[in-house]
Amino acid sequence: MRFRFQPPIQLSSSGHHLLPLPTPPPFLSSSPSLSTCSISHHHRSSRCTSSFGIAFDIDGVILRGQNPIGNSPAALKRLYHDYSGNLKIPFLFLTNGGGTPESRRAFEMSQLLGVKILPSQVVQGHSCFRSLLKRFKNDFIVATGKGEPELVMSEYGFRNVISLDDYASYFDNIDPVAQYKSWKVKQESNMLPFSMKSIQDVSLDRVKAAFIVSDPVDWGRDIQVLCDILSSRGLLGGEEEHQPPLFFAADDLQYQAAFPSERLGIGAFRIALESVFNRIHDMPLECTVFGKPNPFVFRNAEAILRHIWAFSCHGNAIRPEDEDSSSHSFTTLYMIGDNPLVDIKGALQAGHPWFSILTRTGVFRQTENHAEYPADVVVDTVAEAVDFILERESAP
Repeated sequence: MRFRFQPPIQLSSSGHHLLPLPTPPPFLSSSPSLSTCSISHHHRSSRCTSSFGIAFDIDGVILRGQNPIGNSPAALKRLYHDYSGNLKIPFLFLTNGGGTPESRRAFEMSQLLGVKILPSQVVQGHSCFRSLLKRFKNDFIVATGKGEPELVMSEYGFRNVISLDDYASYFDNIDPVAQYKSWKVKQESNMLPFSMKSIQDVSLDRVKAAFIVSDPVDWGRDIQVLCDILSSRGLLGGEEEHQPPLFFAADDLQYQAAFPSERLGIGAFRIALESVFNRIHDMPLECTVFGKPNPFVFRNAEAILRHIWAFSCHGNAIRPEDEDSSSHSFTTLYMIGDNPLVDIKGALQAGHPWFSILTRTGVFRQTENHAEYPADVVVDTVAEAVDFILERESAP
């Protein structure tokens, strides 16, 4: 199935055509967290003249598994005035990965990389789900994927969310091969401010939407339960009706993890679910896909970088009289990625002011530039990418 991304897009298997959806309002990572980055008056003048910003992919560029690669810690430190978190160059991480809240991911990366990363500098595939809060805030929704999908959605403000793990546990024999599975799923829903554990009978609640927050762990069980939900209008055992909305945080077919060769990603799961659903139901599966290379994601990243720049300039908060600073225009925004079909394609589609840099530390490892989606520059490592940017921008 071939398709292009629009902001966001709805995919239909019927004739492989695309159904564009209205553009949701921009989503921003929690702005108040930016105020924790205190800026001294000595550095403000240089911060407020930054004409460029940087977006880094994570897997295959900054990290491989939990290990820094490409001399990434040293490269990132060059973007700070000092090691206390005072930014010299506005940057963020733009990844299709996820499964944990942005605040926790920022803390983990700070520990791994030795620099102060704020939650607002972490934009994950599922960060875009904030734009759907108004639509589904109080509705009963199901979330699945590795990590803590229920916690992620709850922190965004969704009040009636349950993980697919918990949801399936309310239905005896819903997974016919569960007895043969040796692993145990760790449940942490008791940590949430609102827990679905208090609901006596989930089977009576109609699921209004399903969210694939990150790479699912149990593909077979998830495909089965999602087919049940989507074919019965969200009420298991009900008559087959039009499916409830289905949202994917990203659509990466492959990505670079700790294993030497690429691993199947969330996009592969979408293909599997779609193939099975379309074989057993008359109506084709419909879904909405977010994440890179969707140009919407790049426009949102630009908006977040403007806010990072504005907070860096004005310290603790953006004053009303300084509101124009948040509309600061960058001359160039650099996307540093390892996947031509995701990072580079997205930057090319987003257009000005995006400038693409392709590294050889992840999915892409060829000598020559990618043929279909050539980057503006190809380098070996993220450290070389930062060297190139700072030299090109005449930055110290």
